[in-house]
Amino acid sequence: PSDLPSDTACSATLAACHAGLRALQRCECTAGLTMGVTLMLAPSVGTGFAVAGMTSLRGRSHTFDARADGYARGEACSALALLAEQGDVAWAGSAVRQDGRSASLTAPNGQAQQPLLVAALADAGFSASELVLNEAHGTGTALGDPIESGSLVGAVLAAREAPLTVSGVKANIGHAEPGAGITGLLKLQIGLQGRLAVPNAQLRALNTP
Repeated sequence: PSDLPSDTACSATLAACHAGLRALQRCECTAGLTMGVTLMLAPSVGTGFAVAGMTSLRGRSHTFDARADGYARGEACSALALLAEQGDVAWAGSAVRQDGRSASLTAPNGQAQQPLLVAALADAGFSASELVLNEAHGTGTALGDPIESGSLVGAVLAAREAPLTVSGVKANIGHAEPGAGITGLLKLQIGLQGRLAVPNAQLRALNTP
């Protein structure tokens, strides 16, 4: 049921949006509301992430930057209304996949990410050449960011000639963890409506594998 909470860690609110979109497409409802809230109330959580080496010593999420050393934690309280009649290209398609084998919780699997991107484009009925803007996960880690950019190269850029604009909201507001996905989605929606791609904060020199 699409009215149940979604807990898929950093992708929780995106998974909830996916469920809401599918419910609309199957005429199970005529409107939906997806929400994501992250509040930093217990210092022990941040301490645990720091001890595990997940957070940045600089206190910034340097998304796709050579200085990337982990993420900065952020808070979020975001909501998104899903309407059956909106007909917006942002809701043309959606896809969810399991990340597959990886070295650790924070190490993404590029081989699993590429089919996800291909599936999302196919579900939307668009080709890679028609994509104009990508809102990246962009955590700000030396390992994860190059894997994500490599997935974009393999699944999207290899099938087009034009460059692709890539942005990441975590460099601006930090990583809102379970609430991160919907925050990036709202930023993407605003950019599409205004035909504007917001520059990537903190980006000075590109991170390379």
